[in-house]
Amino acid sequence: MTTFVDRVELHVAAGNGGHGCASVHREKFKPLGGPDGGNGGRGGDVILTVDQSITTLLDYHHSPHRKATNGKPGEGGNRSGKDGQDLVLAVPDGTVVLDKAGNVLADLVGHGTSFVAAQGGRGGLGNAALASARRKAPGFALLGEPGDLQDVVLELKTVADVALVGYPSAGKSSLISVLSAARPKIADYPFTTLVPNLGVVTAGSTVYTIADVPGLIPGASQGKGLGLEFLRHVERCSVLVHVLDTATLESDRDPASDLDIIEEELRQYGGLDNRPRIVVLNKTDVPDGKDLAEMVRPDLEARGYRVFEVSAVAHLGLKELSFALADLVATSRAAKPKEEATRIVIRPKAVDDTGFTVTREADGLFRVRGEKPERWVRQTDFNNDEAVGYLADRLNRLGVEESLVKAGARGGDGVAIGPEDNAVVFDWEPSLTAGAEMLGRRGEDHRFEGERPAAQRRRDRQAERDEAQQEFDDFEPF
Repeated sequence: MTTFVDRVELHVAAGNGGHGCASVHREKFKPLGGPDGGNGGRGGDVILTVDQSITTLLDYHHSPHRKATNGKPGEGGNRSGKDGQDLVLAVPDGTVVLDKAGNVLADLVGHGTSFVAAQGGRGGLGNAALASARRKAPGFALLGEPGDLQDVVLELKTVADVALVGYPSAGKSSLISVLSAARPKIADYPFTTLVPNLGVVTAGSTVYTIADVPGLIPGASQGKGLGLEFLRHVERCSVLVHVLDTATLESDRDPASDLDIIEEELRQYGGLDNRPRIVVLNKTDVPDGKDLAEMVRPDLEARGYRVFEVSAVAHLGLKELSFALADLVATSRAAKPKEEATRIVIRPKAVDDTGFTVTREADGLFRVRGEKPERWVRQTDFNNDEAVGYLADRLNRLGVEESLVKAGARGGDGVAIGPEDNAVVFDWEPSLTAGAEMLGRRGEDHRFEGERPAAQRRRDRQAERDEAQQEFDDFEPF
């Protein structure tokens, strides 16, 4: 059974905003109480937060679909709906968030670092918030916005100071077990280590972490063996340690050729050329291993490598290696720029920025794109004529109608607001301005009489009720 997962695809859904409420205050001796519909609550966000007690993405491998709660709808009496609860997902330190195309959205390093993966929808305004001097008792409310739906990829890159790389069975697990308190699985067959192991080492006043990266083989950078599965765990390490087996039983291998092969794989993977290297000749407690180490050491030192002869089994040369790594880690930390407190940067929009664009497509359709128009469309109840008229007023005040005229639109042309896969399309009629004299019954708008089936159905039902009431009033008992 899989116990370590370092890459998952996560499907997150933020909460939807609650709908606003259209209500009129009703109280004895107060026939004109006015609108008192409350606003809908905000939908919950989906937030990824670093928790250093988490070391794997296993939970999201088994349950990749996560959803925050929705906001509650508003109620009468000016009672606003409750906000949805944010869904906080704990991820390991070093998690990289990417979109489906592979673009990096966030690099989460450091306890408490967070990223909003999906934004909750805002709640709709109730009719009390929509009342104005011109529209004193709105017969409609705004709908809550739907929350974001996102598919993100989470990749875990181990956060460590030192990475042990080398062939399978080179002794990396044994080395980390004697340098630190880590207890990885150790056995005498290749690919014993199937997951990266982390250990904490103390050398003098320096404390650093060391990672045992699963064994690499030729072609690892192209995906052979466990290559691409774990090469990403080397990226964050400050120091690379080549662990070379001086007592291998394979006749076609030797420490120098092993080093060349692993270096070639690291080069092809890319981004690791500037990391300092140390070479560790392991298993020198074996007579043949000691002799081979003495033979290849001058050649490796001539290439510019610092070479250490050690034995994880006999605990030989470990102290010198530990302090040498501590010096390199301390130098790397000192060279890093000091972290500054995050500054809040405010970037106001340009004064002449209309916030939307109008383009004419090949089929003659005019498409309106912009944050405000698209949000207003999502919040409109198209079964309510007054709400549609309110949308037309907002678009007109924003300048959409003027831009359509400049773009060459004429009465009856098709206009789409929103993206191609989710747009509202209507036949445009210019000069749909409204004033107090245009308002009719609550929930209706004279500009849409005879054109909208929903309004006609409401008028028919009202006529039937009026007729029934008249028959009741005219009824004379015997």
